[in-house]
Amino acid sequence: MSDPMLPGVFGDLAPFLDSYGYLAVAALLFVEDFGVPAPGETILIAAAVYAGAGRLNLAAVVAVGVVAATAGDNVGFAIGHFGGRALVLRFGRHVGITDARLDRAERFFSRHGGKVVVAARFVEGLRQINGVVAGLANMPWRRFLVFNLLGAALWVGT
Repeated sequence: MSDPMLPGVFGDLAPFLDSYGYLAVAALLFVEDFGVPAPGETILIAAAVYAGAGRLNLAAVVAVGVVAATAGDNVGFAIGHFGGRALVLRFGRHVGITDARLDRAERFFSRHGGKVVVAARFVEGLRQINGVVAGLANMPWRRFLVFNLLGAALWVGT
């Protein structure tokens, strides 16, 4: 049963938020940010509405969101860096990642690096794959981490 306070799919997530609160936000953002199809952005918006209604703390939602999004992208980075192209193509085909698309993404990433990590947060599809591509493109991890944190903070805050 959905929450009458939240419309549509947001209401469908209400029982998950009611039962698990911040853990629901953390889990869905974490898995979404390393490529698992999950309603991360949707749960974040629903959690913000809950915070506005006094059912969650807004500062905690933001903190959990930034940490979970950053951690998820770091898992994606590790998948790309340590798993390599073959692993990404093997499992990525289930979500539309092809050899040609990956080539284009790597070329674009090589030219624009840190800007891509930040901007990708705001583009559905890119948000889920940008850590993986950064790892494949051998972006230095510390550089990735800085841009990843900045992007996560801007995205969650928005």
